Amino acid sequence: MGSPDFILKLREKIGHDPLWLPGVRAVVFDDAGRVLLGERSDTGGWALITGILEPGEEPGPGMLREIFEETAVEARIEHLLGVAAVGPVTFPNGDVCDFLNIEFIARHESGTARVNDDESVAVGWFAIDELPPLRPGHLSCIQRAVAFDGQPHFER
Repeated sequence: MGSPDFILKLREKIGHDPLWLPGVRAVVFDDAGRVLLGERSDTGGWALITGILEPGEEPGPGMLREIFEETAVEARIEHLLGVAAVGPVTFPNGDVCDFLNIEFIARHESGTARVNDDESVAVGWFAIDELPPLRPGHLSCIQRAVAFDGQPHFER
């Protein structure tokens, strides 16, 4: 799917300069306790399912949209895991973004995980003790989801 149209229009005006964007990411569990990950087409690394909210889009439904668009998995949001500022992130094309990430714990409802758009080259379910290499922020997000005590995480 790539960047939403509103970002492409902004990039025409500002080039690669930093953007502050609303992001979402989820730790999606299946009934076996495995985590859904995607191998990103832009960086080649494994990652949680993430996305950028469209203008006016609610975070929960936006996260569910991203999960389905990227993996063909229907999920439900179980908890707000946390809110965090992430970045700056420099993408392979030179674009720089900082994200206000809204993080969720979600549960698989239906669908077989598969590559469902051009953002991933592979998707799959991984046991907690068999995770592929992940960026530190994604790994800590999974660790917080596994240990979740009902209190959303944010800097206080």
